[in-house]
Amino acid sequence: MPASPAFTTLVSATELAAHRDDLRWVILDCRHDLLDPGAGRAAFTEGHIPGARFAAIDTALSDKSPAPDGRFRGRHPLPPRAAFIETLRDWGIDDRTQVVAYDAHGGMFAARLWWMLRWVGHLSVAVLDGGLPAWRASGLPLTTGAEAPPVRGTIEDRPTLTITVQAQDIVAGFGLGKRTVIDARAPDRFRGENETMDPVGGHIPGAKNRFFKDNLQADGRFRPAVELHAAFAALVDEPAAAIMQCGSGVTACHNLLAMEVAGLPGAALYPGSWSEWCADEARPMATGPA
Repeated sequence: MPASPAFTTLVSATELAAHRDDLRWVILDCRHDLLDPGAGRAAFTEGHIPGARFAAIDTALSDKSPAPDGRFRGRHPLPPRAAFIETLRDWGIDDRTQVVAYDAHGGMFAARLWWMLRWVGHLSVAVLDGGLPAWRASGLPLTTGAEAPPVRGTIEDRPTLTITVQAQDIVAGFGLGKRTVIDARAPDRFRGENETMDPVGGHIPGAKNRFFKDNLQADGRFRPAVELHAAFAALVDEPAAAIMQCGSGVTACHNLLAMEVAGLPGAALYPGSWSEWCADEARPMATGPA
């Protein structure tokens, strides 16, 4: 049976340092650059938290193959659950493992791994609050080179702890006023003004914009729960009525994590997000502010 969860949202650098030699803890480095796919692995090789393993957004945390009918599923579609479970086992994770994910970008990529562990029913997963900058600011060491192969884990696929919706679910909800889409992209992308990141600019009509960086303090750590609660409560009356999206289902998980920290669980993720939505010209699109 799984152990009682210790950390399920955030963990501090000090807390992680106290457990870095604990074989029951697995640390995963999720650094990535959307415009330079090799940057994360290169940064990992140059220096990472001792004992960490590298989690590649484009391969380990995504499966870019099209749907069975050939339909484009977005830039970072979810892998098959069975394939992800095998990846977790390769990282040495079992049902009693405390997983900690980190990056150097305020958690924008680590939150995706946090959500995906919950997707396969694993609750003992947390994001390093403040990421690698917080670790280094605490005077803690880094190591270089490749990670050592771990002992293979035995994690099992368990009932999901998350909610997902598909494009057709959002289309079916238009005009009903029951669900609110919250977009985690930067405001210029939401408005349709950033052609580098979004060749087709804009957002889902009726969506609200909550830039993921607004969840963070100046030092890159998450804002206090009370501040996050007030911010999201102003956007949606009930968490279960919220659908989180972004460009490709990655940074949307940051808003989901922030809501969990705020004590507002229950929102859904649209994994395909804008990159899938805008690939079909028949779907409605809007530009400008919310």
